[in-house]
Amino acid sequence: MAKVLVVTSGKGGVGKTTTTAAMGAALAQAGEKVVVVDFDVGLRNLDLVLGAERRVVFDLINVVHGVAKLPQALIRDKRLENLWLLPASQTKDKDALTEDGVGRVIHELRKTFDWVICDSPAGIERGAMLAMRYADEAIIVTNPEVSSVRDSDRIIGMLDSKTVRAENGERVEKHILITRYDAGRAARGEMLSIDDVLEILATPLLGIVPESQDVLRASNVGCPVTLNSPASAPARAYHDAMRRLLGEEVEMQIPVERKGLMNLLLGRRAA
Repeated sequence: MAKVLVVTSGKGGVGKTTTTAAMGAALAQAGEKVVVVDFDVGLRNLDLVLGAERRVVFDLINVVHGVAKLPQALIRDKRLENLWLLPASQTKDKDALTEDGVGRVIHELRKTFDWVICDSPAGIERGAMLAMRYADEAIIVTNPEVSSVRDSDRIIGMLDSKTVRAENGERVEKHILITRYDAGRAARGEMLSIDDVLEILATPLLGIVPESQDVLRASNVGCPVTLNSPASAPARAYHDAMRRLLGEEVEMQIPVERKGLMNLLLGRRAA
């Protein structure tokens, strides 16, 4: 029976869809059978990040309303045979999702896959609530900025109160993933430090993904960064996060500021 993992945040643009694709691909590379489900109805970006936009025929809304059967809507990844996508609809809105319908889809996916990863829209509206509704675990994606962290704290409260597990007196296991971390800006006080984020959210840290053009390049070519640039710092961070998610003890690598040759020379002259 699969674990249902929601990738969520309070603020948009923090990297949820990138994280869903990267973590899904990393788990698939590790031998897990994975399906990623796009709950961002009306926008539908997960298929773009996975390079599957031309292969979408049926979507999550079609399955919820019985227009299509689940196997008709599932899209198998072209690179990883044990990674699948259930896309969102671009022509409907989030009101087309129903709790019972989503529950049936998640129940069916649990029978087939090891991991069901739900890519949540930002905020606390209907789509986000349904994305987290049946979750066993959650990755709360946050940037090291006050507004992002504050909104993530709100999401933690929702996970502790609005899920099926919460209603049954159980807990959704929660993890913090810090994305777009820039060690230089953190050192200059232009963004929150890792310790600041963890003190505010009081939730275990799953990983730290550094700011990098590799993430943008991977998204633009429709390939998870863990496949497109496997040796890059973000890919290594996602792979380490995946291993922690599976229960391995992996040392946390905190990105450090990279100084160019000119900065080093100026520093030596000043000394």
